[in-house]
Amino acid sequence: MLFNSYPFIFLFLPLTLLGFFMIGRHSPRAAAGWLAFASLFFYGWWNPAYVGLLLSSMLLNYFCGMRLARSVAARRHQHARALLIAAIATNLALLAYYKYANFFVATVNVVAGTHFWLGSIVLPLGISFFTFTQIAFLVDAYRGEVKEYRFIHYALFVTYFPHLIAGPILHHKEMMPQFEQPATYRPRAENLWVGGGIFAIGLFKKVLLADGIAPYANETFKAAAAGAAPDFLNAWGGVLAYTFQLYFDFSGYSDMAIGAALLFNIRLPLNFFSPYKAASIIEFWRRWHMTLSRFLRDYLYFALGGNRMGPTRRYLNLLTTMLLGGLWHGAGWTFVIWGGLHGLYLVVNHCWRWLRARSQLSRLSSSRLSRGCSWGITFLAVVVGWVFFRAGSLHAALLVLKGMTGMEGLSLPNGIAAPLRHFQPMLQSLGVTIVLGGGAGLVKNYLWIAALMSVALALPNTFELFERYKPAFETRFGGSGDAIRPFSQWLHALRWKPTPAWACAIALVTLLALMSLDRISEFLYFQF
Repeated sequence: MLFNSYPFIFLFLPLTLLGFFMIGRHSPRAAAGWLAFASLFFYGWWNPAYVGLLLSSMLLNYFCGMRLARSVAARRHQHARALLIAAIATNLALLAYYKYANFFVATVNVVAGTHFWLGSIVLPLGISFFTFTQIAFLVDAYRGEVKEYRFIHYALFVTYFPHLIAGPILHHKEMMPQFEQPATYRPRAENLWVGGGIFAIGLFKKVLLADGIAPYANETFKAAAAGAAPDFLNAWGGVLAYTFQLYFDFSGYSDMAIGAALLFNIRLPLNFFSPYKAASIIEFWRRWHMTLSRFLRDYLYFALGGNRMGPTRRYLNLLTTMLLGGLWHGAGWTFVIWGGLHGLYLVVNHCWRWLRARSQLSRLSSSRLSRGCSWGITFLAVVVGWVFFRAGSLHAALLVLKGMTGMEGLSLPNGIAAPLRHFQPMLQSLGVTIVLGGGAGLVKNYLWIAALMSVALALPNTFELFERYKPAFETRFGGSGDAIRPFSQWLHALRWKPTPAWACAIALVTLLALMSLDRISEFLYFQF
């Protein structure tokens, strides 16, 4: 079931909400059970067969987590360590089979010239998210940070529908206390208004903005997949279109998840915070998929040694973490390359900071021009990375990159070139080709890009609009001093308030989004 669908908006969400609060008046535990059951129904709407897989994973990890907590409390550390290793191995084996088995077999076939085949394996929705959520729970149980929890609360922690399909990756210490509070099970008008407003904005982002620019991105990458190399303008138009499609698609989902959760008086961790305003790759990863960054930092980077073993080992740990983070996103070498690129970006960024701190460059870096250049370099690096993230193959990614560098030439549609007829001889001498048709599509594409770039960079994000109501846990770490925040003086005036003007604005956004629900459009992060 999709957030951006009529069955979810008009049936599932209101019925689940009504049942939750009606049952909660008499029994909070029963209300938690109702919400867990509704979440399983939500998951099973896609494929009922995989509800059993989710339940088995949940039961196994709850049992192991409780055993780990008791073993650690009894100081049976050797037994606890063996149980932790076995439990994590089981989780990873399940994830590896469904998500990576065919990828590894295909790689072996290419390298060894074999013809192994495992058949068609359907990837269960959200398996990466509920697996990582539970691995974090197991590690924390081994560290002695987990208490005895009721199974129904653990089941709700894992299956809670706003996060189940595409995140955020939850942490038990943030969620479990909320499920235990009696106030959670009583309706609160403020959370209904704020949650509904955030959900509506997220729906608008997905249905009108992300889906509106998607065709321009799809056209470029489908052509590259078929072996057609785009020229300069089409390559950049397609890649920038995807850059903002992914931005508003993921931002929209994150808003809708937080808004839907808040309707039930439950706060989720913040997962998206204007990443394209970042002026460094370090800052970008503090703002993009923030709960995944937190997980990779806490449970992989630190486990590898972090920065405790010298700069060389630190950079190796960064590369390893980002390579595995890339592979987490998808079973393909393009995702590995994307992760490796960001690992290299982070190494360069940390080296630059080290050099800057030990030289006179620190004064220069504080200037507005320097910060603008830093933002431009960061944005360009992210855009180049998205080529591998989106392309279906390495060959298609390289074709698009060739077009972006101008190696496939530059063509202008005749409709655009006609007003420049006096300059056409000069343009042709520079290698510019005049072609028939395509002018309207090219102009619309770049107008979309300009509009969405203005929204992403110049306007406050949803969390800033509703900041006074604290709709989510803030998961940023390390500060945000590198962020570029143009027009920040608008922030205070644009903050959400319970006023007729804001009510009209939310109603208009909701109406426009609902009128645009004319086709099924999955969120891009569903594939991970």
